Amino acid sequence: MRIIRYIQPNTRSLSPVVGSLSRSPWTGLESEVDRWFEAAYQGLDRGTQFPVDLSEDKDNAYVRADLPGVNKADINLEVVDGSLTISATRKQQQSGGGEESISYNRSISIPADIQAEKVGATYENGVLTVTLPKVEAVKPRKIAVS
Repeated sequence: MRIIRYIQPNTRSLSPVVGSLSRSPWTGLESEVDRWFEAAYQGLDRGTQFPVDLSEDKDNAYVRADLPGVNKADINLEVVDGSLTISATRKQQQSGGGEESISYNRSISIPADIQAEKVGATYENGVLTVTLPKVEAVKPRKIAVS
């Protein structure tokens, strides 16, 4: 989307102070708004990343990813070298009778204190929830004072 630029007649002032006061407060707004729309449009690109929420409690870290329309069998998870990689493929029927596949990929850095061999995942109603259990030594422990 482009905003139409309205050109004002060139007025010259005798004083630099008066000239700076007559400058429009909207100068540069057009390019800033264009940048916002371009960034939003690029975010709609089909091969881009999908939204995720990260949270944790005292026992686990959680990654929740919105993957609507994806079959459970088309989701792949991989934990390698301190990162979780989620990849998914969504298949859509086209109006011409063919099928189109859309691939999504996202890599997320995970803390080093995660037990990679005990990572679990569930997929319900288009939301993937990955549970990353913390190492026992990292969990906070309450110490009784005697």
